[in-house]
Amino acid sequence: SGFVPPDMVQQQPYTGQIYQPTQAYTPTSAQSFYGSNFEDEPPLLEELGINFDHIWQKTLTVLHPLKVADGTIMNETDLAGPMVFCLAFGATLLLAGKIQFGYVYGISAIGCVGMFCLLNLMSMTGVSFGCVASVLGYCLLPMILLSTFAIVFSLQGITGIILTAGVIGWCSFSASKIFISALAMEGQQLLVAYPCALLYGVFALISVF
Repeated sequence: SGFVPPDMVQQQPYTGQIYQPTQAYTPTSAQSFYGSNFEDEPPLLEELGINFDHIWQKTLTVLHPLKVADGTIMNETDLAGPMVFCLAFGATLLLAGKIQFGYVYGISAIGCVGMFCLLNLMSMTGVSFGCVASVLGYCLLPMILLSTFAIVFSLQGITGIILTAGVIGWCSFSASKIFISALAMEGQQLLVAYPCALLYGVFALISVF
């Protein structure tokens, strides 16, 4: 009963691959997965959004009011420089005997919200909150120079008032110039400079009194 005729058995040639599984995927090496070379990856600070070259260019733009602002660089949400400048402003006030860190950060937050709403109403393209905070923070740099001067000399005389008014105009002119360049708002610099002057005027009052 278990006998099978030889003519019913199909003979198939043995190829030697009867038990070899086919590869369903091609293994990728770690080098091809992460890139051709680990040295080609950008630095960690650049991945975190901290670009020292752009920080230096923005600082020079603020210190040089007549310098043309680069809109592509100024439209970045870089908050590393503004945080350093806010800390420096509070530190110089502390050296003058004024512990005003809470006022500095509170006025900065309220001013950024107000300028954010105003610029979105005035501009056609719109602006992000990070860009507004970045520009206002960078333009606080002349106010740091004023508060540093107030450590040694009093600002409550005629000379101090003139110097304070000049620094307010410097800060507001730099901020309005950057906003005009980044948002393509030609012919509206005076309209933008006025609320900026009000904001930096509050910082100047903290420095003087």
